[in-house]
Amino acid sequence: MPDDGPAGYLDSASSEPLHPAARETLLAALDRGWADPRRLHREARNARLLLDNAREVVAAALDVRRDEVTFTGSGTEAVHRGLLGLVQGRRRQANAILHSAVEHSSVIHAADWAVANGASRTSLPVDRLGRLSADTVRAALAADPAVAALAVQSANHEVGTVQPVAQIREAAADVPLFVDACASMGRLPLPTGWAAAAGSSHKWGGPAGVGVLLVRKGAPWRNPFPVDDRADERTAGFENVPGVLAAAAALQAIVGERDELESRQRPVIDRVRAAVAAIPDVEVVGDPDDRLPHLVTFSCLYVDGEALVTELDRRGFGVASGSACTASTLTPSHVLEAMGVLTHGNVRLSLTRTTSADEVERFLTELPEVVKALRAEVGL
Repeated sequence: MPDDGPAGYLDSASSEPLHPAARETLLAALDRGWADPRRLHREARNARLLLDNAREVVAAALDVRRDEVTFTGSGTEAVHRGLLGLVQGRRRQANAILHSAVEHSSVIHAADWAVANGASRTSLPVDRLGRLSADTVRAALAADPAVAALAVQSANHEVGTVQPVAQIREAAADVPLFVDACASMGRLPLPTGWAAAAGSSHKWGGPAGVGVLLVRKGAPWRNPFPVDDRADERTAGFENVPGVLAAAAALQAIVGERDELESRQRPVIDRVRAAVAAIPDVEVVGDPDDRLPHLVTFSCLYVDGEALVTELDRRGFGVASGSACTASTLTPSHVLEAMGVLTHGNVRLSLTRTTSADEVERFLTELPEVVKALRAEVGL
C-alpha cells in the first residue's frame, strides 16, 4: 500500500488523513456541486444529483435506509441534533437524559444545554474498562422511568472500548437510544437498535466539516433548533455538496477495506500494548480485546502529558494526550477519571490506514527513552 499519509502521524482518532478516494471525488465535485441543490435550474439539479448519490452511498455503506441519512456541518452538530431531537420528540412524556460517564464532550454539552432548558440528566458509571453495563441502565430506569433518551457511544473515542449496545438497547425497553458512532463509523459495523446516531467524516478519511446524522424511520425525533426552509428538517442551510460526496466516497472505500485494515492494525496495536506495559509504572487502559482495532491509550506515572506529547512531537511522532476532545485545555480526561484509572501522563496512539509496522517500532524504541528522560527532569 502506498504511504500517502504523513510519517509519524499517530493521531487518526482526531482526524484521519484524507483518503485517496475522497481527494479524487472532492476535486471532481468542486466543478459540479457548488450550486444550491434546492433550486430548479440546471446547475442546482447537478448538485442535487450529487447530493442524492452521496446519500445512497452512505446508506448502502451503513446498511440503513436512504431517507434515514442527513448530512450536517460536523459530527458535533450531528450529535447535538440527534440527541436533542429525541429529547424534543419525547418532551410530552419525559424530560430526563441518561448517558454514560465516558461519552464524548459533545454529548455532555448537549445534555448540559438540555438541562439549562428544563430537562434533567444522569451520568451512568462505567467499569474500569470504560464499559456501561445493561444492569446499570436497568437500575437507572427503575429509579426514574421518565427518561426521554439514553445516549451511549458505540466505541470510546479515547480508550477504544466497544460498548454492548445490543444489551443496552434491550435493557432500555422503550426509551429511544442515541448512539454516538463518530469514533467507529466505517471502522466497525454500525450497531443496531438506535433511534438516532451520528458520525463524523474526518474520522474515516473524509473531509472535515461533514457530519452524518441518522434518524430511524418512525423514531420520536423532532427538530430541537430553529427551523429552516429546507426540505430536510434535520439540517440547516444547504449542504457542502462536494464535501458530502467526498465523505461518502471515503466511507464506501474504508468499509470496503475494513477487514483487511483490521487484520493489519489489530496485531500492531497488540504489539504496542505489550511493549508499553513493559515500561515501569505505565498503565495500558481500555478493553484489551473488544475494542477499536487501531487505537490504544496508556498512562505514564510521574510524567506530564503535555511534556510527553511535546517531546514525542520533537522526535517526529504526532500523538494525543489529556482529554482527547479538549486537550488544549490541559484538563484531566473525564473518560479516564470515570474509569478510575491514571489520568495524567497519558498518550492516545491511533493508526492511520497507511501507518507501517516500522513506524510503530520506531515509536516503541523512542518512547522508553522519552519517559526516562522526563522522569529524570523531576528527580526520578
